[in-house]
Amino acid sequence: MSRKFSARLGFVIAVSALLLGASLAAHAQTETVLYNFAGIPDGANSWSSLTADGKGNFYGTTNIGGMACAETQSGCGTVFELSPNGVGGLEETVLYRFCSEANCTDGANPLTSDLIFDGAGNLYGTTWNGGTNGYGAVFELNHTGAGWKETVLYSFGSYPGDGIGPFSGVIMDSAGNLYGTTQIDMNGGGGGTVFELSPSGGGWKEQVIYTAQAGEGIDAGLTMDAAGNIFGAGYYSVFELSPNGNGGWNSRLIHSFRGYPHDGWFAYGTPAFDQEGNLYGTTLEGGKDDNGTVYKLSPVKKRWEERVLHSFKGTAHDGYEPFGGVTLDSAGNIYGTTSGITSTNYGTIFELVAPVGKGAYKEKIIRAFNNTDGGEPVGGLILDGAGNIYGTTILGGSNGYGVVFEVTP
Repeated sequence: MSRKFSARLGFVIAVSALLLGASLAAHAQTETVLYNFAGIPDGANSWSSLTADGKGNFYGTTNIGGMACAETQSGCGTVFELSPNGVGGLEETVLYRFCSEANCTDGANPLTSDLIFDGAGNLYGTTWNGGTNGYGAVFELNHTGAGWKETVLYSFGSYPGDGIGPFSGVIMDSAGNLYGTTQIDMNGGGGGTVFELSPSGGGWKEQVIYTAQAGEGIDAGLTMDAAGNIFGAGYYSVFELSPNGNGGWNSRLIHSFRGYPHDGWFAYGTPAFDQEGNLYGTTLEGGKDDNGTVYKLSPVKKRWEERVLHSFKGTAHDGYEPFGGVTLDSAGNIYGTTSGITSTNYGTIFELVAPVGKGAYKEKIIRAFNNTDGGEPVGGLILDGAGNIYGTTILGGSNGYGVVFEVTP
């Protein structure tokens, strides 16, 4: 984990815990705070992107808040639903409060755990802590007539070489298998892992299908192409996993980051494809001013070529530390957030406007947060068909515990 970001992570959690304990520039776009988190009992510090169900409802996770428990009075996080309240805002329902079981065997503290639905409307995600072994878990929420029921599908740290600390969420293939990443492994080498969870005999079988080089954690989530190949990013590289036809996976590095000043460093953002098969992502550091980058990887014959689309300057008018990856619209424009705090703002939403022909992308700041409307957006963004942008922040808002926002063109 980046030293700069690791220090800020500790600061954010400490400040939020204190707040919870105490309470047991002109823009072309319009921002609306759809919901202010209140800490206990509804959640705080939402690191995740929102997941839309197509009916106007949003789902996500919070890292802390929810229910005070023996492990921490700040709470161990929640899964929430936001539904239209009929007057332009959203009404929150907490679907699950983690650490509802003794010793947090049901999981605790989801971080950038973006939720996914299966075809039956069940939700899946991960927690960074908790589970049977205390090293994190994969969970499922089933919608029943009485509400939502949580089931832990797997608890990490179960055998030597197993992963621990799943930072991001999971993806699902057409056969119902789940894939995700962990920060490190149990062998002591410090390499992150990619795991596969497969339905088996009424339960789930887990196997590690990739382990990164020693010292390279994997915080970013995974993406899958139409052929079933999996792509992900570690701190220092981007990798591809391809089915070998015998139930296993072949791995290859498709890019190794070089760092400041010519390339990115510390890739935290989940890679995203465009319609032509190019891969995009963010790095927390590196670039011309060592404040992070947006990169593009293009397949050229049997290799991938990288292009740094933008290097962040770290100024109030540009931002730094793009944590949450990027989202593309149908025109090829790129959207994302920066989480670094400057003298005049608490993070930004940026757009990289797609060039005509072979020109350069042009950056414009869509929103600079001022803390009252949210602060430090680390989750990714989602777009609706009208071009509205939705996301979360980990701090700020009327209660100081983060917000859900909408930005309207």
